[in-house]
Amino acid sequence: MKNILFGFALALASIAPASAQTAADCTPGAYRAPGGDFVVLAKAPNIPAPGLRYLFRDGRRGATTDAGVPLACSADAVTVDGARWARLAFRETPATFDSIGTKMNGVLIEPPGAPDAKRPLVVMVHGSERTSPIGGVYGYAMAAHGISVFVYDKRGTGGSDGEYTQNFELLADDAAHALEQARSMAAGRFGRAGFFGGSQGGWVAPLAATRTKADFVAIGFGLVASPIEEDREQMVSEVRAAGLGDDAVALVNRLSAATAKLVLSNFTAGYEDLDAVRREMADKPWAAKIDGEYSGDIARMTDDELRRIGRARFDNVELIWDYDAVAALRKLDTPLLWVLAGEDREAPIETTRAALLGLAKAGKPFDVYLFPDTDHGMVEYTTAADGSRSATRITDGYLKLLGDWIRGDVHGTYGRAEHLTATR
Repeated sequence: MKNILFGFALALASIAPASAQTAADCTPGAYRAPGGDFVVLAKAPNIPAPGLRYLFRDGRRGATTDAGVPLACSADAVTVDGARWARLAFRETPATFDSIGTKMNGVLIEPPGAPDAKRPLVVMVHGSERTSPIGGVYGYAMAAHGISVFVYDKRGTGGSDGEYTQNFELLADDAAHALEQARSMAAGRFGRAGFFGGSQGGWVAPLAATRTKADFVAIGFGLVASPIEEDREQMVSEVRAAGLGDDAVALVNRLSAATAKLVLSNFTAGYEDLDAVRREMADKPWAAKIDGEYSGDIARMTDDELRRIGRARFDNVELIWDYDAVAALRKLDTPLLWVLAGEDREAPIETTRAALLGLAKAGKPFDVYLFPDTDHGMVEYTTAADGSRSATRITDGYLKLLGDWIRGDVHGTYGRAEHLTATR
C-alpha cells in the first residue's frame, strides 16, 4: 500500500564543507567495531551524492552529509568516537532466477570468514516499495549479524522483469522461488533458511513459507488483517488521535463498509451506501481530514469520477482486498517472530495482536514482541502540535532482536521490547 518498507525520509541539514569532504570518502558497506557493534552505509534515492544513508545497530540513522554526523570515513574503515571500525568484506554474488515465467534479479550476500554449514540464510521479502533492496541498509545489516542474505528486486522493479503488482499470491510464489535460488547458491554454507518480511511482507512471507520449505519466518510491523481492515483501522486510529468519540468511530466504520463494496465489486456497486455516508459526513469538519489507506480519497471523489476512473486509481495493482491473513498463518507450523510497533498509524496493531496471541495460545510456534512508542518501520518519533509525527530513529533493540532470533540466539533484553508470548 502507501507505506515504503526501507525508504525512511530524512530531512537533510545544511552541509558545511568539512562534512561534504567526509561524505565523499564514504564507501557503501558494513563496518564492525572491535566489540561487535556495526554501522551500515548505503546509497539512498533521497540523499544526494556523495551522501550515503547510515544506520547503526542501535537504530541511530541519518545521512553522511548531515551536520554532526557521528562517524568519519576513510577508504576501508570508519571512525566512531575515536575508534576504528573495519569494513566487512562480504561476498556478494549476483543472480537471476525464474519465477512463474518471469526473470528475477537478486544478490546473495555472505558474511566474511570460512564457510559455515550452520550459518542462517534469510530471504528478504519486500514491502510495497518500488525501489531496489539490493545495496540497501537492511541487507547489509542482516549480513553484519553473521547471516547470509538473499535480496531481490520485486517483479517490475529494479532489474526484475514483469509488471509491478501487490498480488500477495504471486508475490509469495516469487519469494518461494527466491528461497529455492538462495538455497542452491549457498549449498553447504548454511543451516536454517527462511524469510524476513517487513510491512506488506507480513502478508507475503508467511504465505511463501506454506509453498516451500522454510525453517523460520520473521516479520516486522506487518498486519494480520486484510487491506480493507487496514483501511478501517487506520481511520479509527485517526479519529481516536483527534480526540473524537464513538460516534466518529461508527461513522468511519460505515465509510469503510461502503468503500469495501466499491473495491470488491470493481467499482460497480456501493454508491448508495457511500452517498449516505457522505451526507452524514457533510457537517463534520473533521471528516475532510480523514484518510485511511484509501477511503478518505474515495469519499472526496464524485460518483461519476469513481465510475470512470476509480478502478484505475485504486485497483491497478491486483491487490487482494479481503485477503485472509489468518488462514495463511493457520497453515504455518514454522517458528515465527512477529514484531509490533506499539503506536503504528500505518498498520494499527489491535487486530493483528489479538490474532497472533490467539494463534500462539492455540499452539502455533509464534514469538510476539512489541516495542512501545514506535510507529511504522519501528521508528521512534516526535509529535508536533497538530498531531503529525516526525521519525527520529529506529528503536534500539529492534535490529539486534531480528539478528539474534534468526540466529537462534535470543537472550537478554532488546531495548524497551515487551515479549508478549514465548513458545520456544
